Amino acid sequence: MPKAKPFTRSQILTAMTKTKSVRAAARYLGCSYQHLKAWMKNYDPTEEGYKNLFEQHKNQSGKGIPKFLRGYKDFNILDVCEGRISHSHFTPQKIKTKLIFEGYLAEKCIRCGFDEKRVIDYKTPLIFHFKDGNKNNYNLDNIGLLCYNCYFLYVGEIFDDRQIEGLEDNRQVSNSQIDWDMDEYTKKRLKELGLISESDDDLGEMMESFISKL
Repeated sequence: MPKAKPFTRSQILTAMTKTKSVRAAARYLGCSYQHLKAWMKNYDPTEEGYKNLFEQHKNQSGKGIPKFLRGYKDFNILDVCEGRISHSHFTPQKIKTKLIFEGYLAEKCIRCGFDEKRVIDYKTPLIFHFKDGNKNNYNLDNIGLLCYNCYFLYVGEIFDDRQIEGLEDNRQVSNSQIDWDMDEYTKKRLKELGLISESDDDLGEMMESFISKL
């Protein structure tokens, strides 16, 4: 039983709900990976099929973690939020995803609580919201996430007139063969979810199979 900086089961469960790996949970709690690992092994899991909380939360495959964040060990997102590193070095999308991954932002709408994810890639329809209107102010007290609906209702337009016209025009949908463009990660996710089979190598056949199962 580790002695220094003990963590209760409740503290660890809170960290687990806000992160996607043990390493991220350790950063959230402000301790080392090995220290948190020792404490997590002392508590029973919340789900069947695991030995302890550590086994339940470890994520060696990086499931749900964007590829560009895997291996980001030296990048401290608080340096960006507190102005020590210019946010211009990163795209808003990378900053947003890093904040969610580190547990500083909950991946849900701050107004209505919407948090549903698209099954094929775990993306959520959430947009950065800067409370003071200054998109250069990434202070944690100034940022949040809004779903498309709440952003439209409380902030402003999401699409311009031309984009809406393109979405709502009366042109017929083409019946010609669609040239699907899908990366290897998406194919892997579809296979993991059982929406396509391992033998579906042709991209067109894969998508037809996927659509028919929805």
